[in-house]
Amino acid sequence: MDNQTTVPYFLLLEFSKNRHLQLLHFFLFLVLYLATITANLLIISAIALDNRLHSPMYFFLMNLAMQDLGSVSAIVPKSMVNSLTDTRHISYFGCVAQVFIFITFAASDLSLLTVMAYDRYVAICNPLHYETVMNWKAFTEIMILVWVAGLVYGILHTTGTFSIAFCSNVVNQFFCEIPQLLDLSCSGFNLVEVGVLVASVIAGLGCFIFIIVSYAMIFKAVLRIPSEKGRQKALSTCLPHLLVVSMFLLTGCFAYLIPPSNTPSYLDFGLTVLYSLLPPLFNPIIYSMRNKNIRFVISKLWRVREFLLRLFLFCSPPFCMFLSFSFLL
Repeated sequence: MDNQTTVPYFLLLEFSKNRHLQLLHFFLFLVLYLATITANLLIISAIALDNRLHSPMYFFLMNLAMQDLGSVSAIVPKSMVNSLTDTRHISYFGCVAQVFIFITFAASDLSLLTVMAYDRYVAICNPLHYETVMNWKAFTEIMILVWVAGLVYGILHTTGTFSIAFCSNVVNQFFCEIPQLLDLSCSGFNLVEVGVLVASVIAGLGCFIFIIVSYAMIFKAVLRIPSEKGRQKALSTCLPHLLVVSMFLLTGCFAYLIPPSNTPSYLDFGLTVLYSLLPPLFNPIIYSMRNKNIRFVISKLWRVREFLLRLFLFCSPPFCMFLSFSFLL
């Protein structure tokens, strides 16, 4: 495939030639994907349906869940379908779409996590000014900037990546990851995309430093809380946030800065899973489901779901018809 500027399709990572191992990969990714989708949809539903959760803090969490849904849905389903159908193909435009959608949601995710660290800093260190700083006008402007930043990053990365000439179509990863695509270049380094990558790493490290400083100020304020229970509650909230952000940023930086190998690597695969699949699963659990108000609303939604499911499964057809008719009356 030498001297081609484009390729008709790409070949993604083949986990194994053994059919049973392919099905095992499909099952494991399916469980991970369903768990991620369920957790994030519960958060979105709870916040959207309950008026008591209609505040900027909870809408930050809802946007975070939407971004996690978008990023994981851009890359996991295609990998599962390939394992189920015993194929490795992804079309050229499918690969372009994966890069654009994943980078857009991942960049907006990082921007929002940075904003949420500042939100927690204001809430804990300056609680009397919180309503003034984080009002609806500020929330709207912040969310517009977060989504625009993600969109701009997505456009820049996609344009820079696919402006190169590809000499191979074998991508040693389970989705179209940018470092793996750049490794297929005929002309070596692409200055445009390398520049975008360097700028992204600098921006990511800047966000990470901002988050670290915000949480350092929070910890300093927490240590002044006279109540031992209050300190433990604040620390148990902030430390998991910091852990997830660190995992997302550090593994992502390693995956993008370490030169990819020419053959499938367990290290490359592990780093990619850590920054692309695990944060969307852990974010709703750590950021949202530890909140007692959200847990209460989710429990109500779960009870309603169970009632409707039992009604659908166990009521006899004549009774269901009578119940439907009575509702119409």
